Amino acid sequence: MGIRSILSKPLAAYVVAKQKKWMARSAEVQAGWRKTLVEKATDTAFGKDHYFKDIRSYDDFKQAVAVRDYEDIKDYISQILDGREDVLWPGKPLYFAKTSGTTSGTKFIPISKESIHNHINSTKNALLNYIHETGKSQFLDHKLIFLSGSPELKEKNGIHIGRLSGISTHHVPAYLQSNRMPSFETNCIEDWEEKLEKIIDETINQPMSLISGIPPWVQMYFDRIQARTGKKIKDVFPNFELFVYGGVNFEPYRAKLYESIGKKIDSVELFPASEGFFAYQDKQGDPGMLLLLDTGIFYEFIPIDEYFNEKPTRLSIEQVELGKNYALVINNNAGLWGYSIGDTVKFVSLNPYRVIVSGRIKHFISAFGEHVIGEEVEKAMKFACERHPEVELIEFTVAPMVSPAEGLPYHEWLIEFATPPKNIAQFAEDLDKRMTELNVYYDDLITGSILQRLVITPLQRDAFITFMRSQGKLGGQNKVPRLSNDRKIADVLGKMV
Repeated sequence: MGIRSILSKPLAAYVVAKQKKWMARSAEVQAGWRKTLVEKATDTAFGKDHYFKDIRSYDDFKQAVAVRDYEDIKDYISQILDGREDVLWPGKPLYFAKTSGTTSGTKFIPISKESIHNHINSTKNALLNYIHETGKSQFLDHKLIFLSGSPELKEKNGIHIGRLSGISTHHVPAYLQSNRMPSFETNCIEDWEEKLEKIIDETINQPMSLISGIPPWVQMYFDRIQARTGKKIKDVFPNFELFVYGGVNFEPYRAKLYESIGKKIDSVELFPASEGFFAYQDKQGDPGMLLLLDTGIFYEFIPIDEYFNEKPTRLSIEQVELGKNYALVINNNAGLWGYSIGDTVKFVSLNPYRVIVSGRIKHFISAFGEHVIGEEVEKAMKFACERHPEVELIEFTVAPMVSPAEGLPYHEWLIEFATPPKNIAQFAEDLDKRMTELNVYYDDLITGSILQRLVITPLQRDAFITFMRSQGKLGGQNKVPRLSNDRKIADVLGKMV
C-alpha cells in the first residue's frame, strides 16, 4: 500500500465527520448561507439594484430576487467582461466557465475565488467518502484518468475563460498530479477523436485504476481500446476498480459499459455543473446523491408543475417533500442569484437530503399536453432492457411526430443499439406499456386515440457520434438531450436510419 492510499484514510474520516455535523443541521446551515451571501453582495451592482440592504428574511429575499435564467443576467455578465468590478459578487471572478448546450448559445458562468472551492473540494470529498465507506484506497496508488475538456484558458480583463473541466485541471491536488492522465499536451487537443487516440496511446499500457467521465464518451474510449486490443477492459486494465461519472443518468449505459469492462466494478455518481457542484453519491448501493448544503450555495426548489407560472412557489430545503419533482434554483458565492440551472431533481431521502437528477426543464415532450419528462423515458427504457436482456444500448432520444405521412401522431424513439432486441415489436410494446404506467396524460392520449403507440427508429452505428460531431460537440462534457419538444435533433438523426 502506497503513501497516498495510507494517508487518505484519516483524511477521509475527518471529511466525513465534518460532513455529518452540517448534515445534522441542514436547514440552519442553509439559512446561514442565505444571510452570508446577501450581506457580502449588498454593495455590488446587483445587490444595489435589488435592495439587498433591506433583506431580513427568506420572504424578503423572494420579493427582491426573481427567478431568472442566463438571458436575465447577460447584461451583468457583459459588464464584467468589459472589466467592471463588484457587479454580481465583490471584485472580479477568477474564471468564466464557458459552456453551451446542444440547443442554446454560449454562456459565461462566473467562478469566484470563494466558489472554486465548491468545485474542487466536492470532487475530492466524493472520493474520500467512498474510501471511508468501503475501506478501498489503493486506487490512489495507480493511474487515474479524467476524460475532460481542454485545460487551455483565454484571458479577458484579468479573468481566465475556459471549460469547467479544463479549469478544474489547474486545481488538481499536487499529490495526484504525478499519477493523473492524460498528459497536459494531450488534454489540450481540441479535436475529440484525435485526442481520444492520443489518450489511448498514453494509457493503454498503464495501470489504470480510476476512470472518470460522461458515460457515452467513456464508452467510446472503451470501444476504441477493444478495437485495438481485442480484449475486455478488465484485461487491458487489471487494476481498474472505480468508475466516476456524472452529467447523465447512468442506467441506459450501465449494461453496455459493464459488458465492455468484463466485470462489475464500483462507481460513484457526481452532480457537477458550471454553476456549481451540487451533490455526490456518498453511499454505495443507496439511491441518490447527498445534496451539498454547506459549500457556498443557497438552494431553492420550485415544484415542476408550477415552474412556468408567473409567480411559482419557491421552497427552501426544509420545505421539500419526498418523491416530488423540483426545478433546482441556486444562489451562490460567485454571484448567481435566483438562477435556474435547468435541471430538475427529486428527493429520495430527507435525512440526509439526497436527490436524483430527474430531467431538464427544457427537455420534455408536451406536443399534446402529455408533458413527458426525462425520468419517465429513462425508466421506460430501463424496464424494456430488463425485459430483453440481450439488448445493448448505445444512445437514444425521443421526439414528437406531430404530422406523420399517415395515421395518428406519435412519439418517435430514435435508438442506436449495440445489440438490438430479438423482437423489436415486443420491445416497442414494452416501452409503450411502461410509458402509459408512468405518465397518465400519455396513457389518456393513447386510450383516447389522440396518439398512436410509440414508434422505434433504429439508427445506424455511430449515429449519435456523427450527430454530435456535426454540432461541434463531440466528447468532453457534452451530452445529447434525452428528449425534445421539437424535431430539430430527430430530423438530423432520422437521416441515419
